[in-house]
Amino acid sequence: MTAFALPGLPRTVLRLHRTALIVWGTFVAAVIGWLVWLNTVTADRGEREMAYCEHHETCNILTALNYSERTGYIGTLVCYSYLAVAAWAGAALIGRELESGTAKLAWTQGVTPVRWLTAKLALPALLLTLGGTALVLAFRWGWSAHRDLMGDDWTFADVFVARGPATVAYGLCALAVGTLTALLIRRTLPALGISLAAMWLLNFVLERHRGSFWPTLTRTSATRFDLQNGLWQLTKGHGADGYYVTYHPQSHFWPMHLVETGIVLAVAALATLIAFRLLPRRTV
Repeated sequence: MTAFALPGLPRTVLRLHRTALIVWGTFVAAVIGWLVWLNTVTADRGEREMAYCEHHETCNILTALNYSERTGYIGTLVCYSYLAVAAWAGAALIGRELESGTAKLAWTQGVTPVRWLTAKLALPALLLTLGGTALVLAFRWGWSAHRDLMGDDWTFADVFVARGPATVAYGLCALAVGTLTALLIRRTLPALGISLAAMWLLNFVLERHRGSFWPTLTRTSATRFDLQNGLWQLTKGHGADGYYVTYHPQSHFWPMHLVETGIVLAVAALATLIAFRLLPRRTV
């Protein structure tokens, strides 16, 4: 391969998968635009209605409820966008080219398998990082702008992921897992399904064990008590020292979030390493 051939690989990836990349860019722009609309139009009306309801028995807080519900929808979309990435990576990015023989054709045209796979992963990884970062920043702004209208908190599963770099980590992990699955199976539809299942299972397991990512605090009392809002209660009961509750305060969000982000990135790195180790066997 000449020095001028390598830059052509990213251009080829961009050309082959421009529809998917356009869809990703449109999704990011649409979500950010939706957040801006909610926080500049819907939220203002909701706050006026809430203020009116404080002084009148008969009022309508439907706009405020819609604001909370729709912001929650956005959090869900941001959090679980990695599922679409896993499906695309397993099916269109790698699986389809292996199944159709397009990859082997490229390898006979002076493009080594390692450079082919590197180009396949590098450009999508860059765009996922940029787009995911924009989504996180926009959601953090939108989620915290009008907390008096919201009915959720940081402990919600989708909010927990969407408010930080775990969103980007899950996207990169989905790209790596989808690639590895496609290399293992070399069939488009099975790779799509298994990639989706693997990423869903990873998120499910981490969500179930999220509370153990950081040491909890414990509060005890001789009488029953309730924790204030914004705390994540894990266990409660009655023992020799009286009533107790173990919980995470809001200050534990970042340590727990970064631990989960690190785990997901480690899985992504491992899947990528295995994919490159497996690649030479697929060239035979």
